[in-house]
Amino acid sequence: MLAKITAKNQLTLPKSVTNAIGPVEYFDVETRDGQIVLTPVRIQRADAVRAKLAELSLTEQDIADAVAWVRRSADGVTK
Repeated sequence: MLAKITAKNQLTLPKSVTNAIGPVEYFDVETRDGQIVLTPVRIQRADAVRAKLAELSLTEQDIADAVAWVRRSADGVTK
C-alpha cells in the first residue's frame, strides 16, 4: 500500500489500516532502522483513571505517599 505525504508533512493512512487497528486518535511516532513506526495510543480519560483507583482501593493519600517516595528515591534518599 502506498501513502503520499503532502507539502505540509501530512500523511493519510489507508482506511484498511485504520479499520484493522480500531478507533484511535493518537499515535506514538518513532524511527527505527530508517522506517517510521506508528503505534496506536489510547488515551485514558480521567474517569477511567478514577475508576481504576477505586477498583484498587487507592486513596489520594496513597497516591501522595507514592509520589513523595518516588521523589525521595530520585534524589538518592531512600527510606
